[in-house]
Amino acid sequence: MHSSSRRRLTAVALSTVVAVTGAACSSGSGSTDAKGSDSGTYTVWDPYPQFAKGSAWVKLLDACGAKAGVKIKRTGYDTSDLANKALLAAQQDNSADVLIVDNPVVSTLAEAGVLTSTDDNKLDTSKVDPNLLAAGQSDGKTYGTPIGANTLALYYNKKVLKEAGVDVASVKDWTSLTAALAKVKAAGKKGITFSAIGTEEGSFQFLPWFWGAGAKLTELDSAQAVSALSLWKDWLGQGYAPNSVINNTQTTSWQEFAGGDYAFAENGTWQLANAKKAGFEYGVLPIPGADGGSAAAPTGGEFVTLPAQGDTGRYATSQKLATCLTSSQNLYDTDTTLSYVAPTDEVQAKQVAANAELKPWVEAVKAAKGRTSDDLGIKYPKISEQLWKAVQSALSGAKSPKDALTSAQAAVK
Repeated sequence: MHSSSRRRLTAVALSTVVAVTGAACSSGSGSTDAKGSDSGTYTVWDPYPQFAKGSAWVKLLDACGAKAGVKIKRTGYDTSDLANKALLAAQQDNSADVLIVDNPVVSTLAEAGVLTSTDDNKLDTSKVDPNLLAAGQSDGKTYGTPIGANTLALYYNKKVLKEAGVDVASVKDWTSLTAALAKVKAAGKKGITFSAIGTEEGSFQFLPWFWGAGAKLTELDSAQAVSALSLWKDWLGQGYAPNSVINNTQTTSWQEFAGGDYAFAENGTWQLANAKKAGFEYGVLPIPGADGGSAAAPTGGEFVTLPAQGDTGRYATSQKLATCLTSSQNLYDTDTTLSYVAPTDEVQAKQVAANAELKPWVEAVKAAKGRTSDDLGIKYPKISEQLWKAVQSALSGAKSPKDALTSAQAAVK
């Protein structure tokens, strides 16, 4: 791509990036290394500031650099900070050689002319699950390849369900899940907790129910969408879910579940380590669709992308670095470290063979869907904002689910 495409980098692109980051991703703070001008040094920017020098991740980067015959200059940034820095660096023709970025941001960076497509950079994405790859596709082109994915499912407390006389195998759709919550409440325990906060996290957690009803993000006021929001509203009304969900982040929602009184919690792959520390036996269930089967949950996780460079001679080595980082063995090691599900069948099978607890997560990821899929791209943040506002409005009692979603659709248009 040429510098003319970078003139489209605007405040709108920056605000779009800020809106979509942070629902299912790492966080922290990083330093601000500038790009190395040495032709034998290649820069990598990633959203994993928690991994310091000497960590397995940094050693992998160095090993891939050595394999390609170059040195790696790596900087780990906070997720939203990274996306903004990528936009600004592109304006100055000072982009990183390899950029690892939260998946819903890929379409925004691509639209702004920051990234090269796989047609240009020759990255091989043939083994990647199509539903995961879709998060990095815009206008018929693919920009990068996923390093791994996380998503949402239902954690459940085995003791609470047993004492309430609920067989988890009976939970197959919304009707049976609600019946289970009724039994749990009758037994004196708490039903389900989730995050419905007025941010991207709230939309992220609502989407499995929205999509599980058969609703589409292009039609927020459909009957299916109303049924999904009505489900959540009814749960609060019946006392099956707490009013605290309106302010809950995914972290505070998890803390409620970890207290031991809740039967279910909607949360992500990234809570697996905390689940093991919770002090009670738990299981994981894919979020059911309205009429059964697994609902599509949104994918979190990052893409390895190759930004556009003024010096196109750098692309060949950058492609080698990206290919190394996403080789089967390296995907396995990295996704194990990050508690992610790998993006390919081969590595997913290896993960489940090593840890049977990952089986429901692999199923959930296979049914998952990118938030910017269906060619929504940079339209998604505006849609998402109206969706979380509708959820807040309905759950607080300010509007009915139907009226809240009608207003949301009108605002998007």
